Amino acid sequence: MDTGPTTEHDPAAPPAGPDQDGGASPVPWRVVSRPVILDDDPAVRPHRIVARLVLGVLAAMVVVGVLGTLAARQLAEREAVNDAATMAGVVAEAVVQPALTDELLAGDPDAVAAFDDTVRRSLLGDTVVRVKLWRPDGLVVYADEPQLIGRSFPLDDEQQEALDGPSTIAEVSDLSDSENAFEDADRLVEVYRPVWAPDGSTVLFEIYVSYDPVSERTGQLWRGFAGVTASSLILLVVIVTPLVLHLVRRLRRAEVQRSALLERAVEASADERRRIAASLHDGPVQELAATSFTVSGASATAAQRGEEGLARDLDAAAAAVRGSIRSLRTLLVDIYPPSLAASGVVVALQDLVQASRRDALAVALDVDDEDDLALTPEAQRLVHRVAQECLRNAVKHAGPATVAVSLHRDGPGQVTLDVVDDGQGFDTDAVLERPYDGHLGTHVLGDVTGAPGAVLQVASAPGRGTHWRLELTGPLGERA
Repeated sequence: MDTGPTTEHDPAAPPAGPDQDGGASPVPWRVVSRPVILDDDPAVRPHRIVARLVLGVLAAMVVVGVLGTLAARQLAEREAVNDAATMAGVVAEAVVQPALTDELLAGDPDAVAAFDDTVRRSLLGDTVVRVKLWRPDGLVVYADEPQLIGRSFPLDDEQQEALDGPSTIAEVSDLSDSENAFEDADRLVEVYRPVWAPDGSTVLFEIYVSYDPVSERTGQLWRGFAGVTASSLILLVVIVTPLVLHLVRRLRRAEVQRSALLERAVEASADERRRIAASLHDGPVQELAATSFTVSGASATAAQRGEEGLARDLDAAAAAVRGSIRSLRTLLVDIYPPSLAASGVVVALQDLVQASRRDALAVALDVDDEDDLALTPEAQRLVHRVAQECLRNAVKHAGPATVAVSLHRDGPGQVTLDVVDDGQGFDTDAVLERPYDGHLGTHVLGDVTGAPGAVLQVASAPGRGTHWRLELTGPLGERA
């Protein structure tokens, strides 16, 4: 079906379009559509909510378990350090200081052997794994490891602080110092405190306590903490799940009601638009048409009587009435295009083209036959809406121009609508980046073409016209 010049199917079409202007650099296409992200399963499903709740609880248990382990370890280490410090104080007062002799400090072998016997009998065991005595100059006077006796090591800050205090200092040692070369464990609890020889000189007493009680205490604390936490979270799930399921059911009922209300609202809107269009067509349009004939007849009568001035005024009035009729009919097409539902998209586009023609705007239409297009009702409404908005833009912004509208099926699953004008054009970057800045129509087009299978593009530049292209593929492009 050919009702005028074409765009792509006829090379002689008046508007070449900004992307094919024969010699000048092509204007790039810009996508206008804003795709709508559709959820494959928008309904709220109770098992999904419960599954997410359970996963959230499991994630919370993992996080709490990690944090609880760290907290339990720190607490257990603090308890072990305090216990070791207390034990070191008792041992120093009850065992070590009474066994100190001047001969031991002088390095006498018999005194060292006697002190070693006391240490091994009274101190060393599963808990205390190392005992040392230091002189303030860093010399090891005694150690249960014989290779350390008589060797000197620089005192660190904690050791010096214990001597100067005097005070008891306990900490978890990583055994990285040179004095710990003979230790087998990875970690030990280390305690320093001063003791005094019979001659009044100060000696630094040091013991290393096994780290195993720390691990055991950590496990005990963690199990108690984890049991309370896990039972609390499980109880929370048991309490919250019925409430969540109840809310989900209410939400699903609300969704069903909302969908029904939307459907009724759309139907009511269509009915109201149809009623308004029918009222305008049967009332004011008919009355204005009758008035136009009456005024035209009166103008002819006045002309016959020689009343030329009156005849001219009546002709102007009749022309004004006919203009009002055209405007009303254009409004009727905008409000409710009856030809779209009754006769199909081809007739509806013919009505749009006829209503868009102006003295400074020539509009041509080139479309396939209705049977060849075979568009679904949804595709027909989308094509009509896009063509309507593009023609409105041309009427408002193109200036003196020629517009070509074409609609063709390019294959079993694709239909293309082109609206091309050779008017003033516009800066697509500025319009698309600021759609609300005086260009609401472009924003509307982006919204209405966001359905899957619809892609709307535009190519335009100032002084080089405008080319709108709508491509329908998938379900929208298939034959009805």
